[in-house]
Amino acid sequence: MTDADLLARHRAVLPGWLALYYAEPIEIVHAKGRHVTDSEGNTYLDFFAGILTNAIGYDIDEISDAVRAQLDTGVLHTSTLYLIRKQVELAEQIAELSGIPGAKVFFTNSGTEANETALMVATQYRRSNQILALRNSYHGRAFGTVGVTGNRGWSASSLSPVKVSFVHGGYRYRGPFASYSDADYVAACVDDLTDVLATATSGDVAAMIAEPIQGVGGFATPPDGLFGAFKEVLEANGILLISDEVQTGWGRTGDHFWGIQAHGVTPDIMTFAKGIGNGLAIGGVIARADIMDCLPANSISTFGGNPISTAGAKATLDYLLDNDLQGNAAKLGEHLSSGLRDIGSGYGIVGDVRGKGLMIGVELVEKGGTAPNPAAATAVLEGTKARGLLVGKGGLHNNVLRLAPPMTLTDGEADEALGILHEAIASADAAD
Repeated sequence: MTDADLLARHRAVLPGWLALYYAEPIEIVHAKGRHVTDSEGNTYLDFFAGILTNAIGYDIDEISDAVRAQLDTGVLHTSTLYLIRKQVELAEQIAELSGIPGAKVFFTNSGTEANETALMVATQYRRSNQILALRNSYHGRAFGTVGVTGNRGWSASSLSPVKVSFVHGGYRYRGPFASYSDADYVAACVDDLTDVLATATSGDVAAMIAEPIQGVGGFATPPDGLFGAFKEVLEANGILLISDEVQTGWGRTGDHFWGIQAHGVTPDIMTFAKGIGNGLAIGGVIARADIMDCLPANSISTFGGNPISTAGAKATLDYLLDNDLQGNAAKLGEHLSSGLRDIGSGYGIVGDVRGKGLMIGVELVEKGGTAPNPAAATAVLEGTKARGLLVGKGGLHNNVLRLAPPMTLTDGEADEALGILHEAIASADAAD
């Protein structure tokens, strides 16, 4: 069966809103290290890692062995009604790494579910359905998380179980404070937050939810210290801070293990998913014990924290820590960012290079200005694929290249990717 046949079957039985990359979508059938191979035998260097999820890469012995060992017991599932040893061990490790005093951990199946849980816990704890979120944000595809998503391209419904007020701060390149210095930008955003609290809420807000770097929003990166300044205002009003670490967690940003740490603040709640499972379905919530334990009713998670996922996640986390992949993300992230800025300086379609560690966004614009250029982003996406590199694409205007390779990336692979990106950007610039 060809990819064209599979695509026809896909479109016949799956939703029309289920996005696929490329004019000719590919099926990935084999993978090893940082490379994947499609059904037609083409091999690619993977710089998107299943949307930042295959954080360690592919076919890693330590992770595969941990999953096989659990499979060999015959116990694939028990539910949270029974003790799960790897779940407890993983929760202990994550709680300690979180920096949240007396933290407790609840496991889910995804980042969407983690953020839904965080919203439920925060609103129950504060006895308020009011939430603050950032413009250009993305927090998931469920009912509550769509409500706190500040990006029209991913907000399928205006209905919501929470009342949301959006504030400035996430997307600096194209916002009203774009020309400000870091200090003036932070001050302006704090003033906006204060004004929103005074004019758009009844005061008793439950929480602010924020991504330290906006993922789907195009790896938009605010100045360090922004959320620390926000936290002062939040604490003065009794408002909780939820840090959505689904994409920024586990050392991917290089300088810090959690993205929020760049802002000198410890959140009340953190959510996680993606990279910790290295492809297995797992997410979760970390919170202070008094917040986590505030629910007045029983609950379970049928599949959350199941034996297979927690065994694989524990092995993933151990591998990440034992091999200092955070340090590797810092080193190679700087190399890639510097290289991309050098490339971008020679082409009019490159408006901005931003991000931290191995989480880099390249915003493409119309030559001679800052107008979004989604056509150029599509051209580069196709051009890199044709040259053997897979990258992501996103942003409010769908004009941002998203680069997030596995954290086991090598020096040689980083240079290879820079070469391909240079060629693809040059080609798109010439055609623009």
